[in-house]
Amino acid sequence: MGIHTLEDLANYFPFKHIDRSRIYYSHELTGDMPFVQLKGRILSFDEEGKGRKRRLIAHFSDDHGIVDLVWFNVQNWIQDTYKLGKEYIVFGKPNFYNGRFQISHPDIDDASALTLSTMGMQPFYSIPVKAAKRGVTSRMIERLTNTLFRQLSDRVPETLPEVIVRKQLLMSRDEAIRNMHYPANAEALSRASYRLKLEELFYIQLSILKFTADRQKAVHGIPCPRVGTMFMDFYHNQLPFTLTGAQQRVIKEMHADMKSGRQMNRLLQGDVGSGKTLVALLVMLLAIDNGLQACIMAPTEILAEQHLETFRNFLGDMPLRVELLTGMVKGKRRQTVLDGLASGEVNILVGTHAVIEDNVVFRNLGLVVIDEQHRFGVAQRARLWRKNVVPPHVLVMTATPIPRTLAMTLYGDLDVSIINELPPGRKPITTVHQYENRAVTLYQGIRQQISLGRQVYVVYPLIKESEKMDLQNLEDGYDMLCKTFPDLKISKVHGKMKAAEKDAEMQRFANGETNILVATTVIEVGVNVPNASVMVIQNAERFGLAQLHQLRGRVGRGAEQSYCILVTKFELSAETKKRIQIMTETNDGFEIAEADLKFRGPGDLEGTQQSGTAFELRVANLARDGQIVQQARDLAREVVENDPEHVVPQYSLCWSRLEQLGKDQQDWSSIS
Repeated sequence: MGIHTLEDLANYFPFKHIDRSRIYYSHELTGDMPFVQLKGRILSFDEEGKGRKRRLIAHFSDDHGIVDLVWFNVQNWIQDTYKLGKEYIVFGKPNFYNGRFQISHPDIDDASALTLSTMGMQPFYSIPVKAAKRGVTSRMIERLTNTLFRQLSDRVPETLPEVIVRKQLLMSRDEAIRNMHYPANAEALSRASYRLKLEELFYIQLSILKFTADRQKAVHGIPCPRVGTMFMDFYHNQLPFTLTGAQQRVIKEMHADMKSGRQMNRLLQGDVGSGKTLVALLVMLLAIDNGLQACIMAPTEILAEQHLETFRNFLGDMPLRVELLTGMVKGKRRQTVLDGLASGEVNILVGTHAVIEDNVVFRNLGLVVIDEQHRFGVAQRARLWRKNVVPPHVLVMTATPIPRTLAMTLYGDLDVSIINELPPGRKPITTVHQYENRAVTLYQGIRQQISLGRQVYVVYPLIKESEKMDLQNLEDGYDMLCKTFPDLKISKVHGKMKAAEKDAEMQRFANGETNILVATTVIEVGVNVPNASVMVIQNAERFGLAQLHQLRGRVGRGAEQSYCILVTKFELSAETKKRIQIMTETNDGFEIAEADLKFRGPGDLEGTQQSGTAFELRVANLARDGQIVQQARDLAREVVENDPEHVVPQYSLCWSRLEQLGKDQQDWSSIS
């Protein structure tokens, strides 16, 4: 549970509180009450059932009626501990069963040792399964924390400077921690929670902004002031369509970075199909006009090959050399590329992880573009930055829209550019929810689209049948589709296939050689087939909103109307119905990302943290505390701006506390 010291125990906060300042009478009970407490005596014990079904029942009376207290997996200590006729306070959730209210596995306290005035709001602590199996309970942790705070005569040391505590009208840390466990009332709990959330988020933001400021001091960028002939020739003569206002805006933001004399470190967010690749190419041309080379790194070979083809089609006969470097590029062809990079003859390199190998040497690398950045670790990207004496400008791109509060925390050291418009001519994808018992209608729709010359994706959550989960699986689905459409060409792709085999199948589909591609989520990133107009997602209830949106983005890339069919079981939870409804009502990736954050929470911060340090969230929740995130960032920015050299006395506590927190954290620069 991570409790090694008394400080750890004090910071192990309850996940909820229940008001125990009132005693109920048995005749007041209803089946929808969450928790109640009763005061009375045990009249008698009974045992029912045998073996694993054996249970112990205590008949409990408060002089207003009888309530049964029930224990399953009976242990002898219960009858030894609780005596007939003695007065107890019983606490638990009432359920109506067999004509009488019962409480299963209640908390029981000696009534003479418990006074309502001292009970108030009772904390409930989260207990991991392993700890629970060893007998650890919420009540046990409660007794430990109660003892700790009764015996702790010293105040818990303050961890925020007085200037911030005063300005924000915050509780002291001592008051906040005590009230998080044993609040005087609901208002005190709310104030304590706000104080600790703000502090937690403040130190995360201070860490990020300090990291950014330190990097900007230490790392100077290669100045790129020129907008030269390559950019202008492409913009006026090769551009396949007019840029959207959003594309023009983000290119200006990037050029401002590149000519400022500092290293660009920018995150480009844009929904699927918003034109990020074209923006990346234009920014590469700015680097080339300033005598530099550019490189784009993609997570898969097929996506790298796709970028190569796209760039060459866009550039036409312009005098630029664009080369590919992946694991498949070997022998003389590979050596030719390496020689061209070293001599500066290769202007743009498109590749996978192969580009970070030590023998890949650039003459003057000025811009690095990372596509689908969440697929690469910090250390992998850092190896690209080290391929020039002066670190190159860095542009990381993602088609997964990131909610603002999450971006401020996970990518707070990056400047953010957002493309929030789709190019003209793109039709919104029509998304439909369909139950699995309507397969005939689904197959008719697939047949109709294929007769129009279109192609279809069918995605399954599993590769093979699972005994544990009653879900559609790829192998059975593939067989069914082959029987249903014997005249069509159908291919399948999943994560257990060898990379070459998988890429070959995807390439067949991309070339139009197969009509239907049956796949798992391996196609979520990295295949662009404008002719594909239908995405069928089986067991759509098993996918999160972000993943559904990514899968849907595989279609709608051509001029024709495209469709996404979400196939689910009939029985769905209220939350799942809401998720499916959101998908059918909007194509806006940022709206979906905000909803997904509320449904699923921020996930594991450690997996995606970008900057030098990260702190575990104990009380704050990025899905619900967006306003506090902004307040924390404003406070942290004020500290960094007012005390850039860390010498102002009123902020000294900030820097010492940050250093202390940093010692306990993982070194993020080592992640690969």
